Amino acid sequence: MTQGGVTTLRQRFVIDTTALTDLQTREMMGIEDLCEGMRTILELIAESRLHLQISCYVPFPSVYKELHEFAKNNDCDDEVIAKIDTWLVKKAPDRHDVKIPSHIFHEYVAYMRERINKGMNVAEEAIREASVQCLSVNPETDTGYDMDNVIDRELIGGIVGKFRNKYRSALRYGILDSAPDIDVLLLAKELDAAVVASDYGIQKWAEQLGVRFVPATTFPMMLQEYLKHTPSNGNDKK
Repeated sequence: MTQGGVTTLRQRFVIDTTALTDLQTREMMGIEDLCEGMRTILELIAESRLHLQISCYVPFPSVYKELHEFAKNNDCDDEVIAKIDTWLVKKAPDRHDVKIPSHIFHEYVAYMRERINKGMNVAEEAIREASVQCLSVNPETDTGYDMDNVIDRELIGGIVGKFRNKYRSALRYGILDSAPDIDVLLLAKELDAAVVASDYGIQKWAEQLGVRFVPATTFPMMLQEYLKHTPSNGNDKK
């Protein structure tokens, strides 16, 4: 790619689902509607591809399928889906030939062990809390049916809700918990591209793999900045 007689490297990005659906990104852009947020980011991607030859890839079929389902489940119109199909380059990651350093697996296993232990501690805490709460109930104050209802709905239900939140935070934070997450990293490694996501697990392991990471919140502003300095933007009026 040549601009003003200077040869520059083409920018490549691999898009995770969160790059188009992140709530914080929409808030920073002043957009409330999810579909409108997806449309706006995809239009920026389209402009960047046409004027700067910036390519945005999406792993196929995993992340591509996720994006389609996300758009349909949120009642996005056909135009949004058409933009996904048109401006995102679909490519299956090479799962056989992309080389991952062995130390990454050692670190991942150690990290997973740490997260699993934290999840176990959260489970033990919930069991203790439930036991104490149940023992504090006086079975003579109500009928058996009502007592079961009180324990299940008012005591156990609340504890289960807190357990789920704490367990999710303890076990899932910073890990790769889906095939699309892995596909994003593999494709970025294969293409020597940057990853765009809001997922901390993807960010953490992108850094381990030596893959450039772009937060979803800054990606639209990055594209806008590139486009603002496009030579054609200043040379059209002559």
